[in-house]
Amino acid sequence: MERLEWSALDEAQRRRALARPVQAVEDAVRATVAGLIEEVRNGGPEALRAITRRLDGVVLEDLEVGAAEFARAQAGVPPALQAAMEDAAARIEAFHAAGMAQPYAVETALGVRCERVVRPIARVGLYVPAGTAPLPSTALMLGIPARLAGCAQVVMCTPPRADGSADPAVLVAARLAGVQRVFKLGGAQAIAAMALGRGGVPACDKLFGPGNAWVTEAKQQLAQTGAVAIDMPAGPSEVLVIADAGATPAFVAADLLSQAEHGPDSQVVLLSDSVALLDAVEAELGSQLSRLPREAIAARSLAHCRLVRVERLEEAFAVSNAYAPEHLILALRDARAWLPQVAAAGSVFLGDHAPEALGDYCSGTNHVLPTNGAARAWSGVGVDSFRNFISVQEATAEGIGRIGPCAVTLAEAEGLEGHANAVRLRLERSA
Repeated sequence: MERLEWSALDEAQRRRALARPVQAVEDAVRATVAGLIEEVRNGGPEALRAITRRLDGVVLEDLEVGAAEFARAQAGVPPALQAAMEDAAARIEAFHAAGMAQPYAVETALGVRCERVVRPIARVGLYVPAGTAPLPSTALMLGIPARLAGCAQVVMCTPPRADGSADPAVLVAARLAGVQRVFKLGGAQAIAAMALGRGGVPACDKLFGPGNAWVTEAKQQLAQTGAVAIDMPAGPSEVLVIADAGATPAFVAADLLSQAEHGPDSQVVLLSDSVALLDAVEAELGSQLSRLPREAIAARSLAHCRLVRVERLEEAFAVSNAYAPEHLILALRDARAWLPQVAAAGSVFLGDHAPEALGDYCSGTNHVLPTNGAARAWSGVGVDSFRNFISVQEATAEGIGRIGPCAVTLAEAEGLEGHANAVRLRLERSA
């Protein structure tokens, strides 16, 4: 990890200090992913099996999870874990159902009615990572909004384990969320299969889910070719914490480590106006790290950790807004009073008793969030991410008589006589 004094850095040094680690391997990732997409595009199930054998070291006969494997998963997941997933699912559903946008209609002029209707996206694909750790929580975060949206086709891909099975907890979570079809595919090849409809995986209109740099790159490449729409850029996890002198060092360090253990390309950043707090957190990081089962992974991530002193907390918010973190923790006294200072973040956690881990699992908000600075323009997944909004307009003869001259004037000003004529003919006929 690195200690920095923000005021002592020039602009170039500040950009380097907050550069995401994944950017260093961007070119290599791009080329590898492009090759995998072409391999999937040109092959069938055998291409997907070959990639899985080569990259995951797993030989698969069936790519899709069958009824027997679902049953074994249901029987094998401990009751306490199943109860926790049911508990989390209820809160996730309650939060997401409350935020669903509603259709509406407005009479913009006498005889002119404009409205917006809502339709579910017909075919969606969900990606649930399981590289360094299975994530049944992600199955809930994606499957529940898809069900609430009413999507007709929902498929899920998740990487196979060494024995060729899918993680049982992921399968139980998928069924809890209403997902019936799950395929044992991971990485860029899974994204390509869902986008292109290969190997028995149905083609999807939109893909959802977090993942590593390869998954994110695959989503972006396929979206750029028009093969599929995607939810957002959602790559390696990251957290930024803004803490004051009153924050609890052990809590702050634990929050940083909770993200660091996701993977070696995760990034954690702490901003504070208190040198004493930074010193205490640095000591806590060393102490807590040694007690983590995933110590080696977290240690590699901490190589990208930045502990930054700022002159004032207002400066910390300016840095955070420029960085646009996936997760933003405000370990501040009266944290809610600082919330208006937040302009860009995937999800915000207020105060000492709202660790990011609550949002990851069971507070009810969604943990599929934009990363790598995308929070400046993208939002996290919600029910409306799985729906289309279609505008509708209806006009009577009286209605076009009232607003048609406006359209003709604007069309003529733009030099689009065909547009003007389409309205003018109706005005003449009505008259």
